[in-house]
Amino acid sequence: MITKGLIEKIFQAASIQRWNDHVRPTELTEIDKQSHKMIIAYTIARFQEEEKPGSINWQLLIEGGIIELLHRVIVTDIKPPVFHKIMKEKGKELNEWVFNQLEADIAPIKGNFLHTCKKYLFDDTFAAFEKKILQASHYLATNWEFQIIYHSNKFIYGIEHTKAEIENQIEYHIDLTGVQKILLHRSISGFINLCGQLRFQQRWAQTPRIPKTSVLGHMFIVAILSYFCSKELGACNKRVYNNFFASLFHDLPEVLTRDIVSPIKRSIQGLDELIKQYEISETNNRIFPLIPQNWHDEIRYYIFDEFENKIWKNNSIIKGLLPEDINTNYNHDMYNPLDGTMLKACDDFAAFLEASFSINYGVKPKALEFAKRNIYNKYKRNNPKLGDMEFIILFDYFN
Repeated sequence: MITKGLIEKIFQAASIQRWNDHVRPTELTEIDKQSHKMIIAYTIARFQEEEKPGSINWQLLIEGGIIELLHRVIVTDIKPPVFHKIMKEKGKELNEWVFNQLEADIAPIKGNFLHTCKKYLFDDTFAAFEKKILQASHYLATNWEFQIIYHSNKFIYGIEHTKAEIENQIEYHIDLTGVQKILLHRSISGFINLCGQLRFQQRWAQTPRIPKTSVLGHMFIVAILSYFCSKELGACNKRVYNNFFASLFHDLPEVLTRDIVSPIKRSIQGLDELIKQYEISETNNRIFPLIPQNWHDEIRYYIFDEFENKIWKNNSIIKGLLPEDINTNYNHDMYNPLDGTMLKACDDFAAFLEASFSINYGVKPKALEFAKRNIYNKYKRNNPKLGDMEFIILFDYFN
């Protein structure tokens, strides 16, 4: 079962400021960086798997990304040089302390997540290839941020050393085909850049709120929630994979349209459908040319009709399934199942959290209070279930 403490720790990453001892032209937060990192990890892993099929344990890649986010939240604002020195000399002790901070919150998670977390932190040989991909993704995402602040910080002592350290770490991972592709191919680097731009698009842009969250960070929060909900349902491996990455990419078309709020979409008859058609057209013209042709079907499966329960077998997609249909009849890798209604519930819950945390911090415009109440009442009335767990329990933690 997902605990309140775990949700609070995940959301805390939205308040952790990065590069906060440098001049920053824009706000850079930990949740945004971790989201971008996982998009890059997906990209690298796809290339690696094409080169050597079956070489990636996608479950461990996803779990590793979540564990590394939680680790970062616990150690908070230790400067990278200090953090790396501590990890080199006292890594086991620091990881033990981090694990003790997390244990009570992650123990109730189904799917043996506690055991995975312990092995991930203390066994250097465990998920070694997935760790390497995540580390490469970490430095590529860090470098993307560094390009934003570099020219404003040329006067700061040590900035060239920081630049060299990041470049050296990226070079260290150049043996990964995915890293080579990102560095040398303009199209796939364009895709990474386009995804990164979602950090500049604020959620609830016209409403004062603390902490502010971007579309990019929101997507990763939804992805993490989807992962834990999938485990609660006892989902098969492919279902977990689809639910996580569909959540991670579900708002990708907003880089082309911006975040158009639901009241505007609903205010004019046919507007929502017009926006969807525009998103499809622009995505086909501007996003798909940036990624390999053989990825197109999977990304389309994720970002179009993303809130539909569906399966995909023999090049045929069947939509409109009931949640119990997937649980009972299609919870097998061969069906490529995706829980669209669960993704929607996690998306709504993330919006509820964004409103709830701001209200708790004392910034509570009427729009946020209305949204929180409206979303809560919707799920109280419908009362969907995740296996044996009522989804409303998650809302009740913060209501």
